[in-house]
Amino acid sequence: MSASIRRRVFLAAGAGLAALMLWAFAGLPDFGHYLGPYGDILNRSAIPDRQVTAVVSAINFDYRAFDTLGEEFILFAAVIGVASLLRELRGEHDRRPSDVADGGREGEPSVLVTLVGLALVGPTLVIGLYVVAHGHQTPGGGFQGGVILATALLLVFLADRYVTLRRVGPMTLIELAEATGAAALALIGVGGMISAGAYFANFLGVGHAGKLLSGGIVLPGSMAVGLAVTGGFAFMLSEFLEQTFVVRRGRRETSERQ
Repeated sequence: MSASIRRRVFLAAGAGLAALMLWAFAGLPDFGHYLGPYGDILNRSAIPDRQVTAVVSAINFDYRAFDTLGEEFILFAAVIGVASLLRELRGEHDRRPSDVADGGREGEPSVLVTLVGLALVGPTLVIGLYVVAHGHQTPGGGFQGGVILATALLLVFLADRYVTLRRVGPMTLIELAEATGAAALALIGVGGMISAGAYFANFLGVGHAGKLLSGGIVLPGSMAVGLAVTGGFAFMLSEFLEQTFVVRRGRRETSERQ
């Protein structure tokens, strides 16, 4: 398929998607005019029934946890797709960090950038863990906290080199985190089926609102999603960076031969 045909197919598909999005937006209720009643029911029942003060997390990891499982596996499929495409472009050749040109950076980072970047790694990890662990009490949860935790690895790269990022977060560990998080969320649902006869039934004690160990399966679900999101985003970040440096190295070698 030529480039012009691909461009036409993309423009036609994009126009169709844009039309569907405009149609969907036109059907939304006006701002401040919520039609209910689903949200109103949950606002009244989530706190006494699940002992959580963040209703959104109760929806994500309890009432509609099966939807969250689907979203999690969409991310899982996206990670697999990125890996398949980029590794195919690299000829399925697994390069070691030492194979990446200049260790994965053009020039040496300044001392100030290195110090500030490394100083932010620890606080970023703490904030990410807090957001994951307290998503049932305050706004946050596994999705938001996982992105923050993955940002800590990005700070390692910005502060030093890609080779350092690979040493701090090896691909085997990142892949294991993604797979373990996705599997853990599915197994929480299986636990509800075994204990209470329904997939994702809240089979753990809900405790008391305001306490860390409250909400039943809400906290374990948030932690599982946080682990999977951290691994997924860190994996894609690593793949994109490696692809960038491999392409840069290839261009440099071509220029040197010329």
